Amino acid sequence: MDTDTKPSDTQLLDQQAQAIWARMWSSISQESRLLAWTDWISHLAISPGKRLELLRLAAVHNQLLQAYLRQYFSAHPDQAEQNAEGAGEQAPILPCSGDRRFQDPAWQQWPFNVWHQSFLMTQNWWEHAARNVWGVSPHHEAKVAFDIRQWLDVFSPSNWLLSNPVVLQRTQQELGANLLRGMQYFAEDVQKKITGQSPAGAENFVVGRDVGITPGKVVLRNPLMELIQYAPTTDKVHPEPILIVPAWIMKYYILDLSPHNSLIKYLVDQGHTVFCISWKNPGPAERDLGMRDYLEQGFFAALDAINAIVPQRKIHATGYCLGGTLLAIAAAAMARDADDRLASISLFTAQTDFTEPGELSLYIDQSQVAMLEAQMAQTGYLDGEQMSGAFQMLRTNDLLWSRMLNEYLLGERRPMNDLMAWNADLTRMPERMHSEYLRKLFLKDELSEGRYMVGDRPVALSDVSVPIFSVATVSDHVAPWRSVHKLHYLTPAEIHFVLTNGGHNAGIVSEPGRPRRNYQALTRAAGGKYLAPTEWLQQAPRHEGSWWPEWQAWLQARSGAPLRPPRMGAAGKGYKALCDAPGTYVLEK
Repeated sequence: MDTDTKPSDTQLLDQQAQAIWARMWSSISQESRLLAWTDWISHLAISPGKRLELLRLAAVHNQLLQAYLRQYFSAHPDQAEQNAEGAGEQAPILPCSGDRRFQDPAWQQWPFNVWHQSFLMTQNWWEHAARNVWGVSPHHEAKVAFDIRQWLDVFSPSNWLLSNPVVLQRTQQELGANLLRGMQYFAEDVQKKITGQSPAGAENFVVGRDVGITPGKVVLRNPLMELIQYAPTTDKVHPEPILIVPAWIMKYYILDLSPHNSLIKYLVDQGHTVFCISWKNPGPAERDLGMRDYLEQGFFAALDAINAIVPQRKIHATGYCLGGTLLAIAAAAMARDADDRLASISLFTAQTDFTEPGELSLYIDQSQVAMLEAQMAQTGYLDGEQMSGAFQMLRTNDLLWSRMLNEYLLGERRPMNDLMAWNADLTRMPERMHSEYLRKLFLKDELSEGRYMVGDRPVALSDVSVPIFSVATVSDHVAPWRSVHKLHYLTPAEIHFVLTNGGHNAGIVSEPGRPRRNYQALTRAAGGKYLAPTEWLQQAPRHEGSWWPEWQAWLQARSGAPLRPPRMGAAGKGYKALCDAPGTYVLEK
């Protein structure tokens, strides 16, 4: 629906009906799901070759399972334990990479070895059934495969008391005390959910007291954001300030967590003058805020303030996730209009081409977007719980079932940490902005195709010429690294591309000294030839440790000689210090 057009009476009726329907189905479009399954079933029905292939696969699985059982029971009784431990190495089906559900040696003992092997074979069969059916659209294929995976995860033997040997052993050892603790944890979680309280342990990570404590001042506040200027910790600073544009789907302090893993503190301690936007958590009153507002009242308002506080200096602009997409749009507009205030651009897990957005695309099609718009028309925003639930469903094993197993069956409550507490500090999305974001970027891909309008004219990333530092993460389910890599063919600018291990958030919060950190990095010179993702992986040197020092060195190489730090704010120019960091907007629930 055109956000600039007022809906008619009949359209309002449809919106209300769809909003009721959405609440019944947890905001998941059943029409989109029905279309996907109809597409798959109808094409499978006229694909005798595919059905024959699946019959053969079922026969192969049956033969493998029988051979596995014969091998198991052929062991001598006094070698049973040894055989059980070694059976896992000879198992016909191994879990997929990253699937840790059946790692414990107890799963190689009777009858759990048969149960988990049968499950893996069933999972393998359905994966083959969902994929490569002649004529099925890729989007529908992905939705069917996703639905199948969700249902299979429900019935995984690892998720149930009587079919999980690890839980049974723990229950026997503790005489059921683990289950009692689990029941207590479950009751506590349900109570907090109903009353709208933060998860257990989040009270130990209060913003402004435990996290988000890097000293600074709010030097600008408007209806959309607060701009924080951080106090210097060095005698001299690089003359070019850094502006950080976080996503408004998250609160900014993910970049300023505890002092030991705060990226903002790290930059300040390295002699950089850092500014960061803290977005307002929108409610019904902000329903009409759109992408244009986030550009004008967000990025460009912050840019003007920094120009006043640190005059005649170009700016290292940095954007994270959706904030990076916004920065890319702004940079293209500035290049179009000959605005040369940027010294460089840094993008963290930010997509500029949305043709392959990863598993998030499962929730984005015309039917799903229409349902979300119907809901937002009643509330004025997209609730944070809806977004959190969608992201959780993409990784049910890691974020849902593993938690239920560990906390409610094993009775092991994972200690809360700063990143987990931040993740539970949910935000909302304004109705207009979210609709524009989904339709113009995800559905129509206007930015990469040079059709995205800023003002009255389109912008093109091909106009951007300032150096770019782009970071992607290996396990990102929100912005897959191959999608992020597509920036290489959208702009001729110099791109220093970094691929680090970790996910969308944990890969960015990757402070020096953190164990098991590594990354690859490679520079494509301005005007250089395109290097496809697979080739990039082969050619990019691998480094151990955090990518933060790499970025800092890159920024330093594009900065002038250090000089005295600027003052905090510029009261004479309308940017006086309003209050201490972290400000007020970040505290809004």
